[in-house]
Amino acid sequence: MSARDWIDKDFYRELGVSSDASDAEVKKAYRKLARELHPDANPGNADAEARFKSVSEAYGVVGDPEKRKQYDETRTMFGGSGFRPGGGAGFDFGDVFGQGGGFSGNAAGSGGGLGDLFGNLFNRARGSGGGGAGATRARRGADVETEVRIDFVEAVQGATVPLRLSSPSTCDNCHGSGARPGSSPRTCPNCGGVGLVSRSQGAFAFSEPCRDCRGTGRIVDDPCPDCAGEGVNTKTRTLTVRIPAGVEDDQRIRLAGQGEPGRNGAPAGDLYVRVHVTPHSLFGRNGNDLTLKVPVTYPELVLGTTLTVPTLDGVVTLQVAPGTASGRVLRVRGKGVARRDGQVGHLLVTLQVAVPGSLSAEAKEALESYAKVTAEHDPRPELTALVQKARQP
Repeated sequence: MSARDWIDKDFYRELGVSSDASDAEVKKAYRKLARELHPDANPGNADAEARFKSVSEAYGVVGDPEKRKQYDETRTMFGGSGFRPGGGAGFDFGDVFGQGGGFSGNAAGSGGGLGDLFGNLFNRARGSGGGGAGATRARRGADVETEVRIDFVEAVQGATVPLRLSSPSTCDNCHGSGARPGSSPRTCPNCGGVGLVSRSQGAFAFSEPCRDCRGTGRIVDDPCPDCAGEGVNTKTRTLTVRIPAGVEDDQRIRLAGQGEPGRNGAPAGDLYVRVHVTPHSLFGRNGNDLTLKVPVTYPELVLGTTLTVPTLDGVVTLQVAPGTASGRVLRVRGKGVARRDGQVGHLLVTLQVAVPGSLSAEAKEALESYAKVTAEHDPRPELTALVQKARQP
């Protein structure tokens, strides 16, 4: 992505959101478009593939808080609609593109502050660590995001899953040069390999990406037939991804260097795998703790009992003391989620009285007899006292 892209392109419009959209709204819009435009969902559709790349490029900027802030500041300074030479800005446009030099012509003041302000702004956006010509030619690859779904047990215990990914990759035929094997790109004669050309208009001077080489500093006379001179093409590859134990639903895992390839020797971007966890039929989760609801009968709580309950790796025995209340939570230490940092959660077992929907005649008679025997016991004395007080004249 060139520096001019930050000024000329409207990444918010690309994602279909307003410039004041929240991070969550930006993320939601990107994920929706990525699913609709993904090459796997549109095989052979060049327009969808190009749109997918544009959406990914836009999210790579406004989806990153630091880059979004820089992008917004740049749009504000240039009016949000591109820089127009000769518009009275009064500074050397080379400052913006990392060329330095401060103000040019007869502008008042030294003006060097713009170079300090924007000196590395676009280099960071491109992911390149250098300035000048090298920063124009070498571009870090864009980050890529994909999704994977795993079951509850895999999320708790960790798993290794295969991931099929369609994304831009370095062309195997030309090894990223963009030129047909046996030939090489030549230095652009218009910019001398710098990637930028300087223009003068009245008292002002400014620089812009070279149109002949599109800012790369190179011209490919005999393009590679596999990638049409781009140096990258879309491939389907299979990666083996290690999901760490304790991963949570909607968590992202970063795989460094597995994103889109860089251009002209720049490093590749990163791959972010968003994990979706399928809920378990019995177990729940609260942080590092697992939760389990166990139905019990009223006599079991009153008289006490021994319960055998499952865990994710076996069973445990729990002692229920006589007179235990419904809703009591029993803790089984060390049977929760074990993380890589050594933290281990617990299994929290909640006892819930199971009320039968119907009773046999014998059971109903026994229950009525029990009610008569325990009629003097008031389970809600405070509520009874309030009711009696309210009824007093």
